[in-house]
Amino acid sequence: MRTKMVLLLGLITLMIAQTDAASVNLGPQLGYYKAQDADNGAFIGGVTCRLKFTSVLGAEASINYRQETYFHDAVTVRSWPLMVTGLLYPLPFVYGAMGAGWYNLTFDYNQSKLPFLTDQTTQEFGWHFGVGAEIPVGLKSKLTGDIRYVFLDYNFQEMPGSAHLKSDFFVITVGFLFGL
Repeated sequence: MRTKMVLLLGLITLMIAQTDAASVNLGPQLGYYKAQDADNGAFIGGVTCRLKFTSVLGAEASINYRQETYFHDAVTVRSWPLMVTGLLYPLPFVYGAMGAGWYNLTFDYNQSKLPFLTDQTTQEFGWHFGVGAEIPVGLKSKLTGDIRYVFLDYNFQEMPGSAHLKSDFFVITVGFLFGL
């Protein structure tokens, strides 16, 4: 299955690279976020691949790692979000973003604070939208920066006080993309 996915991605990349307005870029991405009811904000890091189909339309796929705590370190949530985003460029360097994410989540309950709960791994689906800028650096490289709002509802186990917990968040990212 992975081989087929890699071959399909390679074929799409070659087809897009044949058009004049199109580009394919890959690079690291770093950011900062804070979920509404999380104890603190945290950094996020990962890799993104951006495809520009025309001068106005593009798409992005990214995978990141993030970790946050709730209820004064009673639960730690670790996540590997895989996000797919549509990009609309009203100006050559400004874009609007809208997409979806699949979040592979691990809830790690602190046994000294919550001995009656066991750790669990689950998947959640979320939506996001935002705006950003893409600045060319050299002939094939770009510096990116954006802010996105993510709608994501965690499903905590039966934990006192978790019924009204909000896990939606803003994320501010910067990235450096290399042209392929």
